Amino acid sequence: MDEQKKDGIEQQQEQTPTEVKPAGKFIQLKPFKFIMLMFFTILITSGLTIFALTFGDKNVVEVKVPTERAEFKKLYEAFDLLNNKYYQDIDGEKVVDGAINGMFDALDDPYSDFMVKEEADQFNSGLSSSFQGIGAEIQERNGFITVVSPIKNSPAEKAGLLPKDIILTVDGKSIQGFSASEAVALIRGEKGTSVELTVKRGENTEPLKMTIVRDEIPVETVYGEMLDGNIAHIQITSFSEETAKELEKILADYEGKGMKGIVLDLRQNPGGYLNAAVEISNLFVPEGKPIVQVQEKGEEPKITNAVGGKKYDLPVTVLVDGGSASASEILAAALKESVGAKIVGETSFGKGTVQNVTQLKDGSNLKFTTGKWLTPNGNWINEKGIVPDVKVSYPPYASLPYLDPSMEMKKGVQSNSVKAAQEMLEVLGYKPGKADGFFGQSTEQAVKKLQAANNLEETGVLTGDTTYALMDALRVKIKAEDPQLLKAKELLTGTPAKTE
Repeated sequence: MDEQKKDGIEQQQEQTPTEVKPAGKFIQLKPFKFIMLMFFTILITSGLTIFALTFGDKNVVEVKVPTERAEFKKLYEAFDLLNNKYYQDIDGEKVVDGAINGMFDALDDPYSDFMVKEEADQFNSGLSSSFQGIGAEIQERNGFITVVSPIKNSPAEKAGLLPKDIILTVDGKSIQGFSASEAVALIRGEKGTSVELTVKRGENTEPLKMTIVRDEIPVETVYGEMLDGNIAHIQITSFSEETAKELEKILADYEGKGMKGIVLDLRQNPGGYLNAAVEISNLFVPEGKPIVQVQEKGEEPKITNAVGGKKYDLPVTVLVDGGSASASEILAAALKESVGAKIVGETSFGKGTVQNVTQLKDGSNLKFTTGKWLTPNGNWINEKGIVPDVKVSYPPYASLPYLDPSMEMKKGVQSNSVKAAQEMLEVLGYKPGKADGFFGQSTEQAVKKLQAANNLEETGVLTGDTTYALMDALRVKIKAEDPQLLKAKELLTGTPAKTE
C-alpha cells in the first residue's frame, strides 16, 4: 500500500502542483490488472458466443470448412450436402477418395491414376524383387482393361495371354470402367490361388475363358543366350532399378566369350523406370550424343546426352512389337537415331509420356503425367509407336487362342476351341483334317498321335495334360522358328538364318 500511495503522489506532483479536490467513490486498479480483466472478459464472451452459435438453433449459422481457394467451393458444398442430407451416413474417407479419382478420370489420361494405400502397395511391389499374381502388365484404355504384355515365364504367358487382349471379367465380375489399379487389386492374389479371366481377342471372336493359377513372380529382368556366330541374344523384360546392372553383368560375361554382335530383344516389354533406359542406352550411345528429350509443362525440351564410361561398340539390332512400350521405346529410339541400330519386328506400342509417382501421408499414391518424351531427333511417338526398319510379323499360329485344359474336346464336339486345336495340331504336323471346328475321326487320330509322342494315354480326347502338351509344343515351335529373331540375327551376320 505504501508503494501504491507513493506512485500516486509522484504522478500528481508531475501533472499539477495545485491541490486536487477528492472525487466521489472509486476503485483504484493498477494498469496491468485492468488490462488482464478486460482480456478475460473478452475471452469468456467469445467462448459463450461460439458455443451458442455451434450448438444452438441450426438456423442461426452453418459452420463449413473454410474455402481457402475459390475453385473448391463447389466441392465443399457438395460434400456438406451429402453429409447432411444423404439418407444414411456416408463414409467420408471413401467419398473424398472418390472425388480425387474423379479428378484423375477427368484428365482422360490412361497413365494418370489415384491409388489408395492397398493399390499403391501393389503398384510399388511390381518394381520390387518379386510379387504374387499372374504376371501381366495392363492398362486402362477407352474404358477397358487391356493387356500391354505378359511377363516372361509368368503364369499369364504360359496361359496364352497376349498383348492387346481385353480383360472383360475377373472371376465373373465385369471390370469395364475400372482403373488399372482397381483391376490389379482383383487380379493379384496369393500364390497357389486361381483367377478366372474372360478375355476378348480381336474384333469378331467369341470371348475366351482362362483359369490362371497365381504364382510368385520374380522380377528378374534380363535374360541372355549366345547364338551361333557369337551373336548375343539378350532379352530385357522390364526396366527396374537393377536392370542396368543385370545387363552389364551379362554383357561382360559374353564379351569375355568373344561376343561379335547383339540382338537386344525388347518385345513385350511394358517399360518401367526412365533412368534405367537412360543407363542402358549409355552403354551403347557415344559420349555427347543425345539419348532422350523430356519436355515438361511450359518448358523447352531438356536433352539427356550420353556420358563417358564403358561402351559396347558392336553391331546391334533391336527387336520390338506391339507390347514394347515406354522405356522400351526410349531405348529403341536412342539406339536407332544415335547409334544407327536397325529396328526389327512390329510397330511398338506408342507411349510417349513420362509419369511421376507421389506418395501422400496416408500411403496412397498420385501417379500422373508430368511431361512427354521425344526421341533424340525430336520425334514424339505417342500413340504412333516406333515403326521398324524391317517389318517382320509373328506367324499366324503364334496368335491362336488359349485352350482351357478343364474343357473336354472329343469326337462329335463342335466349337471354336476345337477349330483352334485343329490349327495347332496342323502346325505341329499331326494332320487333324480340315480345321472347321468339328471334332471328327481325323482329329481324334491326330490327338492320339500327340498323346503317344508325349507318353500319355491314347484316348483321343483333348483335355487336361493333353491340352497342356499341345500348347507347350506350340510354344517350343514358336521359339525355335522365331522369324523376328532370325531376321535380326541375319542383319548382323549377313547370312540368312535357317529355322531349326
